[in-house]
Amino acid sequence: MKCVICKQGETQPGKVTVTLERNGMTLVIKHAPASVCANCGEEYVDEETSARLLASAEAATGAGVQVHIREYVAA
Repeated sequence: MKCVICKQGETQPGKVTVTLERNGMTLVIKHAPASVCANCGEEYVDEETSARLLASAEAATGAGVQVHIREYVAA
């Protein structure tokens, strides 16, 4: 797909690090699948991955986690 930010590059499959912050909690998830612009590096995470990331953040917040770093694990 064409990058909506730079409007020049095409996205390619890749892995990214996603940082989510909520209510004083910071969750870092490494190697999440994403599409990455070859020109500017903008990262796009699909709907399914986004849902999994947000569910992880909800679980961490509910468990009282303040800072947590984890590897992305596909279902």
